Amino acid sequence: MKSAFLANRGVVKISGEDARHFLNGLVTTDMTKLTPSQGRFGALLTPQGKIVADFFVTELPAADDGGFLLDCPRELAQPLADKLKFYKLRAKVLVENLSDRLGVLAIWDGELTTLPEACFADPRDPKLGWRCLLPVELANKTAEWIGAPLVDAVLYDARRISCGAPAGGVDFRYGDAFPHEANMDRLHGVDFDKGCYVGQEVVSRMQHRGTARTRTVRLGFDGAQPEPGSELLAADKPVGHLGSLADGVGLALVRIDRLAEAVEAASALSAGGVAVRLLDPVEAPKAPTRTLA
Repeated sequence: MKSAFLANRGVVKISGEDARHFLNGLVTTDMTKLTPSQGRFGALLTPQGKIVADFFVTELPAADDGGFLLDCPRELAQPLADKLKFYKLRAKVLVENLSDRLGVLAIWDGELTTLPEACFADPRDPKLGWRCLLPVELANKTAEWIGAPLVDAVLYDARRISCGAPAGGVDFRYGDAFPHEANMDRLHGVDFDKGCYVGQEVVSRMQHRGTARTRTVRLGFDGAQPEPGSELLAADKPVGHLGSLADGVGLALVRIDRLAEAVEAASALSAGGVAVRLLDPVEAPKAPTRTLA
């Protein structure tokens, strides 16, 4: 078993008697289904359905005064806190950016039989293990206690890439990508059965009509590694761009209709002059459903 302290992650706390209801009306995950020792993946969206920030959320026990912790990109922690305060209005909630006090420890590649407080299984993929939100100074001690030696965070990043889990800022752009483009619908980041939240109408329509045009897919390559951001070509025609890369696997944001055509035509794929191969199946988007009056 391994662990890594993720210095690029921050923590925002939302507490108060209205906290659950407040968050449930804003984010893509169903907060009514969350209990302590669980974690859920979700996002705050713009009214147009674009990702403002993605995060994991876990509930603190009532014995610790309750509330919810959001594990989010550190550079977005304060903007996310500010945005939540903007939506606060008269809700009885307190929003705090605790990133200077709390950090995130990722644990994977083994069995964790005892979960420390504020730890939860990664809801995206069992192969991504667990996440613990804890005081920064306790990271080493916690890693020793659970028997998961600390390793460089780049090893966790390689694990993430191999599991096909995109990272904002490198695999998609915040404020520009829909949840479907970041595969949040496939990574348990959107609950399509819950009530309204910001951007819900756009995301639900995209889901039910199958109109997502862009997706993140995994690519494999041998030998030399292409440069992140390289254009992905199919027989010299652009179909997308590379993002994260590690250990012979990369993620690319692609136009799925163009990639589907390339696969059907058996066109060679390349990026930055390096031959690559598709590791995930790809489907052309469905035609929008039309209703006759």
